[in-house]
Amino acid sequence: MLLETQDRIPVKFMRLIDEGLYELRIEYQSNIYRIFFCFDGGRIVILFNGFQKKSEKTPKKEIEKAKILRKEYYGSKNK
Repeated sequence: MLLETQDRIPVKFMRLIDEGLYELRIEYQSNIYRIFFCFDGGRIVILFNGFQKKSEKTPKKEIEKAKILRKEYYGSKNK
């Protein structure tokens, strides 16, 4: 598995989706998965929702869900 063998995730597996929101691309047993994440404090990675990708385009519904989770995370952190 990628995360068990890498200290750092190679940039080729990441894509910027929106301001501060990234997509991690994973291929496992002929399936493609996406996990949304953001950085907090430069090194800490906060994982949000993930899904199995079945089409070329990332579903807007999944992106919106990740944005809501990111907003909730930062909102609860600032309390």
